[in-house]
Amino acid sequence: MKILFAIQGTGNGHISRAREMVPLLQRYGEVDLLVSGTEAEVSLSQPLKYQFHGYSFVFGTKGGVDKWATYKLMDLRQLWKDMHSLPLKQYDLIVNDFEPVSAWACRLQNIPSVSLSHQCSFVSKKTPRPDRWNWAELIFKYYSPTTHHIGFHFDRYDDFIHTPVIRSGIREMATANKGHYTVYLPAYDDKTLIEHLGKTDVEWHVFSKRQKTPYREGNVHVNPISNEGFNDSLANCAGLLTGGGFEGPAEALYLGKKVMMIPMKGQYEQQCNALAANRLGVPVVYDIDDEFNPVLEQWINTDERVIVDFPDETAAIVEGMVKKYGRTRI
Repeated sequence: MKILFAIQGTGNGHISRAREMVPLLQRYGEVDLLVSGTEAEVSLSQPLKYQFHGYSFVFGTKGGVDKWATYKLMDLRQLWKDMHSLPLKQYDLIVNDFEPVSAWACRLQNIPSVSLSHQCSFVSKKTPRPDRWNWAELIFKYYSPTTHHIGFHFDRYDDFIHTPVIRSGIREMATANKGHYTVYLPAYDDKTLIEHLGKTDVEWHVFSKRQKTPYREGNVHVNPISNEGFNDSLANCAGLLTGGGFEGPAEALYLGKKVMMIPMKGQYEQQCNALAANRLGVPVVYDIDDEFNPVLEQWINTDERVIVDFPDETAAIVEGMVKKYGRTRI
């Protein structure tokens, strides 16, 4: 069997999950990898068959998307060219993690594909989201359209939705509480984080998209993003302060860490994730402003943790997907 696995390259969560999925897919045949997007700091260990510019947003520095930088990054002509030229008929199974080039190429060529992603959980109306409809629902529907869906979320909101994929390295990790707090807030600049976190009396490990070398200001350690460094900090932290992503908070909750989320402004998916996490008991704030520090201090001083049950089902999910949607060459 020949499999194409297409992965979104905006942010690090998709790539991190793919590192767990690729070896499982390789049990069933030859796997070609496709990545589109420009904003990930982590990479796959396997070589890529295709790499496209894709369609990505750019993190800002004040809590939201940098709209002007995102606009400048767009190359719709190249996107159109890539989705019309991608050869797909050679594959027996096409698996998509919220990746638009292959998804639209499949639609243009009338070839079935399977979403294996967090984002496809929003196909279900049972998945938590704000009561008021948002135009960004169209992104869930049309950004990366596929014919079949296997979703992941904080809870099993529908029959095709599973609990999060927790990487084996995280599941096997020895943990401790050494008192520091781990921070991943790529939509805020380092200066803003240092200003507010520096007012507390605990140590902070900030992982920054904007730094190539580590440095320290008072109780705030700023580090460039690395998979190993972040995992080590997370394993030994008291809690994780992070955005409204999915994989990072899910792994921290699995490890029994306190979590506080600050979803990106104007990023609807993160607002939905934060709402779902808040229903589990995770505290959520919506900006780093004058009212932020009292809430932060309250979180630091509490020992309350959200208890989750994220069983290891990834291998069984992949096996079921291959058997149900893959086709065998004659």
